[in-house]
Amino acid sequence: MTRTKKTGMKARGGRVAVIGALGLASVTLAAAPAFAKGSVEITAPHTAQVGKTITVKAHGGDDSAGYLHQLCLEENGFGEGWHQETCSAAVKGDARVTAHGTSARRGDLRFRAVLYGLTSTHDQNPVRLHASDVVTVHVR
Repeated sequence: MTRTKKTGMKARGGRVAVIGALGLASVTLAAAPAFAKGSVEITAPHTAQVGKTITVKAHGGDDSAGYLHQLCLEENGFGEGWHQETCSAAVKGDARVTAHGTSARRGDLRFRAVLYGLTSTHDQNPVRLHASDVVTVHVR
């Protein structure tokens, strides 16, 4: 009788350990942060001529819940630093924006697109979600 009782206790202890480990694993997975997937892509010509129209297009999106998305194109050229050229309207889902402009002189213009998350159309504190790679347009 003693032998059966010890075996029963060992089996119960093993079950408790397994159940405890599974419970700990499920709590750990629930507490881990979820990463939203998103991307921003930008296209621009490699070269342009002085005075001719330069068209830059970008689109991007993110699956973060609760945000409207706004996509802005930024330019850096001729020592001026980065500044916004244009922004899309705040939309649910993917955002797209196109900018048309010309350059009055030779040199390199750099462009990037930045995707912002907004809680409403009039949000004063947008959250920067993603940025594209920088593309360079050589103006000749």
